[in-house]
Amino acid sequence: MGGAPAAHATVCPNLAGAEARLAEREARVRLLWIDAHLSRTGHTARLWAWSWGVGIGSSGVASLAAVPFVARGDRVDWYTSAGSAAVGVLPFLFAPLYVAADSRVLHDKVEAWRAAEREDELCTLLSDAESRLLRDADDEREQQAWWLHAGNLAFNTGVTLFLGLGFHHWTSGLINGIAGAAVGEALILTQPTQTIDDLAGYRRGELGPTTPQHLALGYAGRF
Repeated sequence: MGGAPAAHATVCPNLAGAEARLAEREARVRLLWIDAHLSRTGHTARLWAWSWGVGIGSSGVASLAAVPFVARGDRVDWYTSAGSAAVGVLPFLFAPLYVAADSRVLHDKVEAWRAAEREDELCTLLSDAESRLLRDADDEREQQAWWLHAGNLAFNTGVTLFLGLGFHHWTSGLINGIAGAAVGEALILTQPTQTIDDLAGYRRGELGPTTPQHLALGYAGRF
């Protein structure tokens, strides 16, 4: 019985700023659409975070492992490289993309609602889903902000100056700084941003096909 459609279509209040056609869509369709799309992007965000986090972390460990095998005067270069890698991992630990957690929380709530068949709770759950959609889209925009690019450049310039001015290791300083800046930019530019487009389409009421197979697309994203 879990997940069977209700005897009548429930229509919930429209999202603020959305087109009128969205309010004409059945609330259940709106909810499952958000769940599917956040689940998809949440899976991508977790895969992105793990891939970059493990890669950057491994480079830091490799730098530390090399320290005993290099001249004492050059060890600061490798310690600096490891320190830069540690800083690069921090965002994944303390500032992950909201959609990574929101998608899982929402999906669990949707599954519980489908099992209970509480139609009277549908609008409340839809409001929660829309709030997460808005929050996740805003978060993805902020994670692409200009000041992140500026911060990346400033940090890696500091790494170069630290090794260059502090130890007269300009070559290794430039290598560390340029490589770090390139990785930082790649990190920012490859970050998932699909929720931004999803929110725009949702506000226009462009929910696409509403078949069960389509609405279930994102459910497998439980990485």
